[in-house]
Amino acid sequence: MLWQAPEAELFPLCAANGISQIVWSPLAQGVLTGKYRPGQAPPSDSRAANSDMNVAMDRLMNDAVLEAVDRLRPIADQAGLSMAELALGWVLRRPELASAIIGATRPEQVHANARASGMQLTPDTLAAVEEALGDTPVKQPTLAPLAQSGVTHRETGTP
Repeated sequence: MLWQAPEAELFPLCAANGISQIVWSPLAQGVLTGKYRPGQAPPSDSRAANSDMNVAMDRLMNDAVLEAVDRLRPIADQAGLSMAELALGWVLRRPELASAIIGATRPEQVHANARASGMQLTPDTLAAVEEALGDTPVKQPTLAPLAQSGVTHRETGTP
């Protein structure tokens, strides 16, 4: 939901060539579960509060992103879904996807995440998600977090 850049060029190119996608971190390191709130410190038992586990979360842990995620709460409630189910259902709706790599720290999270498999979000729900997120998601092709510009192939020397 928050990193939509691959949908612009990569998804169509891969689909045209029979290549499917595997989405990594569809819950945006837990941000899309709704556990983090704008203007508040992260829960002490969360990934964001753990310096050993919060690598690359800095781009997600800001009020603009957290406010956009908060706007998803009433949409999830109206659809009768948890925030995680809404986010996973949104990701898994794409026919180009083979799977999504999810993480969990407790068995109940695994069960909750699995409930999103096969879920169908209504067009109204999808439209409400798009409106709620506004311009928060990264939609244009850009380097992924931690990627390096100018890395070249060894054999040809071309980027």
